[in-house]
Amino acid sequence: MFAYTTRRLLMLIPVLIGMTLITFSIVHLIPGNPAQVILGETATATAIEDLEESMGLNEPYFVQYSIYITDLLQGDLGTSLRSKTAISTEIWPYVAATFELTIFAMLFAVIVGVNAGIISAWKQNSWFDFLAMLFALIGVSMPVFWLALMEQWVFAQQLDWFPSSGRQNNRDPMQPITHFYVLDSLIHLDFARTITNLKHLVLPSIALGTIPMAIIARMTRSSMLEVMKSDYIRTVRAKGSGQFLVIYKHALKNALIPVLTVIGLQTGVLLGGAILTETIFSWPGIGRYVYEAINYRDYPVIQSGILVIAFIFVMINLIVDLLYKYIDPRIKY
Repeated sequence: MFAYTTRRLLMLIPVLIGMTLITFSIVHLIPGNPAQVILGETATATAIEDLEESMGLNEPYFVQYSIYITDLLQGDLGTSLRSKTAISTEIWPYVAATFELTIFAMLFAVIVGVNAGIISAWKQNSWFDFLAMLFALIGVSMPVFWLALMEQWVFAQQLDWFPSSGRQNNRDPMQPITHFYVLDSLIHLDFARTITNLKHLVLPSIALGTIPMAIIARMTRSSMLEVMKSDYIRTVRAKGSGQFLVIYKHALKNALIPVLTVIGLQTGVLLGGAILTETIFSWPGIGRYVYEAINYRDYPVIQSGILVIAFIFVMINLIVDLLYKYIDPRIKY
């Protein structure tokens, strides 16, 4: 296990280098003069020269790349052209917001999806099986923006059960510590604020987690049906074990490998693809941060945002690979 972990970590090095090379090349792939594109057609020659010098665009390509890598290794992601603030300082609240939303969206997706898939496999060809798979098909096909708008209309406007936007009560803002607002409210022992923050999470989490939930449900059902036909499951049943014990203790653990793969991939997708949900619910996440940077042509922010999302995606896949051995000791590396 230690040898495999070491090899996987070493294999990350060329992947990370490739990520930095791609994100760095974004500015250089812009047709024409990047400084001119960033500042606009009305920019003066002096302003363009100053920006080229500040961004190092007047240096050779590989010299610029070496400076970029050196700055990254020191934790310097550059400076935002719009806010004039260090990106490493201002990006964390947005990353934390997306992390918090993704965590709750995946909790919803995993809890509902895995259990729906298990029961569907347990009650194969029953009314629950057909109904669950029908909802899973609808969940995969349903546009996220439409579901988000319907949630706002029904549960926020008509029923007034949940807030329609934001992360907290803007009339009584909280001083963040970690920028995970639910965690911060617990640290402050402000349980009323914790409930408020959780309410803000309900609608965007369901909207964001519906597609992964449907995919996980279908994968769990398929994997469970295959495992339930195994010889060792028949042996466990022959020993007189109850159906609940057979499914949740013996079958589920061996069916989790493909399900875990889907969960890891979907988590990475949500971290980088939550921009629609974040925009509709006014959620200040990394997706909206990069989207606004694109509108303002803030290329250092775009570079850094893409790099952070790609890095998180790679690390999630590494964690999933390492969990395989823990879940199924039969796996040999």
